[in-house]
Amino acid sequence: MPRTIRFHLDENCSKSICEGLRRRGVDVSTTPEAGLAGSGDEQQLAHCLANGRVLFTQDRDFLRLDAQGVPHAGVVYCVKDTKSVGELIQCLVLIWEIYEPADLAGRVEYP
Repeated sequence: MPRTIRFHLDENCSKSICEGLRRRGVDVSTTPEAGLAGSGDEQQLAHCLANGRVLFTQDRDFLRLDAQGVPHAGVVYCVKDTKSVGELIQCLVLIWEIYEPADLAGRVEYP
């Protein structure tokens, strides 16, 4: 497993977040890029787990799945429209700089 966080952004995330993270050297995949557009939330979590990616989302359904014990590589959740794109990028970069993948496995982080 890699020693740095690799993120996966769900299909409701702004492309600007992805672009901003990539400009800062963060490894990011997106739901459309992974061919998962329109797939279920459990399928996305399974994809992230299989590929060692922490999911960033603003969809609270992922919190429900975590509470039900669905295994995952980590979820970073932020309520929609509470932070600007720039603030979200800063938060995600900070998580990327501080944590290792094992730190977030099976956890939900609230930036």
